[in-house]
Amino acid sequence: MKLQASITIPPLSPSLHHQQSIMLIGSCFTEHIGNFLADGKFPVLQNPHGILFDPASVCHSLLSYIQQHTYTDADLFYLNETWNSWAHHSRFSHPDKATCLQNINASQAAASAFLKKADWLIITLGSSYSYRLQQPPHTAVANCHKAPLQTFHKHLCTIEETVTALDGVLYQLFRYNPSIQVLFTISPVRHLRDGLVENNKSKARLIEAVHHLVQKFNKLHYFPAYELVVDVLRDYRFYDIDLAHPNYLATQYVMEEFTKYAMQPATIALLEEIKQLNIAKKHRSSHPTSQLHLRFLASQLARARNLQAQHPNLNFSEELSYFGGHPLGE
Repeated sequence: MKLQASITIPPLSPSLHHQQSIMLIGSCFTEHIGNFLADGKFPVLQNPHGILFDPASVCHSLLSYIQQHTYTDADLFYLNETWNSWAHHSRFSHPDKATCLQNINASQAAASAFLKKADWLIITLGSSYSYRLQQPPHTAVANCHKAPLQTFHKHLCTIEETVTALDGVLYQLFRYNPSIQVLFTISPVRHLRDGLVENNKSKARLIEAVHHLVQKFNKLHYFPAYELVVDVLRDYRFYDIDLAHPNYLATQYVMEEFTKYAMQPATIALLEEIKQLNIAKKHRSSHPTSQLHLRFLASQLARARNLQAQHPNLNFSEELSYFGGHPLGE
């Protein structure tokens, strides 16, 4: 008896490997992928503007990196005792204006430099709904910063608007970095506050827009994270208590499918070795000075040294320092 719908995902070509640098941008699900890759020692930079949900915000941020834009005092506003930017997540907000601006522009410069040389850009779109300022210049905002609801107009982007916005950015991106590949995903996180019907309309528009673009450019690719959760797992036991966010089990399943989709066997094998080292680093002994535990640390130090020797382009300094910080590791 078949109890799950199956899905065939053609392998990514070219595949991901550890000699490539990867920028990730978009919704909160972006950070699941980004953290997974970072834990696996891939060179990554994720969400230099902070979490972004809608295509307008994603496009605005990418253009700012391509154009190497520098933000000024005029781009900030004061609300709830902090300085903020409508283009950035609240993690950049700060009581001191100069500090806020400094943090934004430091992230901006790093993103521009990273994107120029990146091998991959992974974009995860979360919602077609865009919040725009009621007052001129009526720009889309990346974060509402707990401003009063009447500050914004809620707009459901059409498929044409999303395609046009992304199309324009991609043309500029390929001039800025001609060798970059782009991988799209749609976030499986459900925006229930918009309503079930509205959430499905929103996701459907994103899916249609992305597939239109993937068929247009040979350097664009699609990984079905949304379909894996919504159509393959398809059960509330794979969601968190809010019934909106995929839980740990679902996320791990998506990451396993992503690994099979995006990587060759040699890369997967290296990823597994790094994973075992990460698990060992998280181990906490009840008897940290025992000979048994010291031998365990020494064996992990040898593993870290071996991996560093085999892969000098990867950085195992944290693991070498952690496992080497005991008498048997000296």
